[in-house]
Amino acid sequence: MTMNETKHVLLWCVGLNYAFLLIWFGMFVFAHDWMYRLHGRWFKLSVETFDALHYGGLAAYKIGIILLNVVPLVALYLIS
Repeated sequence: MTMNETKHVLLWCVGLNYAFLLIWFGMFVFAHDWMYRLHGRWFKLSVETFDALHYGGLAAYKIGIILLNVVPLVALYLIS
């Protein structure tokens, strides 16, 4: 795979991962009660715990996107 193809793939990965992150965030904000009821069927969680888990998950996913997609993409753009 050439450097240009790798940059193209990483750019698509960044876009798709951020789209998923924004959908997750949008559902968390606009469908919070529905998500809490859905997960409440399986797990006994307070609203505060549910919010903290989703906030931590969003943060971890965002850090993963940055470390595994954005940083290599920036590095490839800098060396090319």
